[in-house]
Amino acid sequence: MSSSDLAQAPSPDTTLEIDSTRPLCPLLIADVNNFCDRLEDANGTTSAVIRLHGTGPAENWPGAVGIDVVSHWEKALRRLEQGRFAKIVTVEGVCSGPALDVLLTADHRIGAPGMRIAVPVNNDGVWAGMAVHRLTNQLGGLHARRLVLFGAELSEQRALAMGLIDQTSKDPAAVAARLAARFARLDPAELAIRRQLVNEAGVTAFEEALGKHLAACDRTLRRTRGEFASARGNA
Repeated sequence: MSSSDLAQAPSPDTTLEIDSTRPLCPLLIADVNNFCDRLEDANGTTSAVIRLHGTGPAENWPGAVGIDVVSHWEKALRRLEQGRFAKIVTVEGVCSGPALDVLLTADHRIGAPGMRIAVPVNNDGVWAGMAVHRLTNQLGGLHARRLVLFGAELSEQRALAMGLIDQTSKDPAAVAARLAARFARLDPAELAIRRQLVNEAGVTAFEEALGKHLAACDRTLRRTRGEFASARGNA
């Protein structure tokens, strides 16, 4: 590994692995929350890289757990989703169960050759967690309907065409490292605001959204004017 590769390699504190076949349990929830703790302690000056992988679809997800455990899991996912840091995921093998839940919270998604996305189904149908909500918001009702009602497995090409992954690579880890280094230069607060603007666009009237967009534009313009004035002063 070259010195440039070492410089780009994400820190262990900013990486996480999720196995598709892992059951929902307090330890899984703690792993996600601890991951968020580490990133928040970095004061938003970094990016998260999450490796999603599995040897097959999740079976009986989420398992025999209480609704309190489900609630804690959904809160951990929401915390991850709203974190003031860029979230990049790589997908290898089968993405299902907990890995699918995490995939849907990510900002950028990189698939490895041969990867598949599997929406798991048990006797009651597809699990009615917030993945249903995210799939519908991200894909639209027509594309999400079959996945949500009956479950499905999506190939690498189909997942890319539907927008569930953003790109594919034979070396997703290397691509993720380069993107993490680039995204880490973004202002964390502004990144979170833009994510919120995107998420609210489909449910917010133009007139209501206008004020938030103008406020974001004004902050950027103020910063640009300040940087220009500083550059002129140092000239």
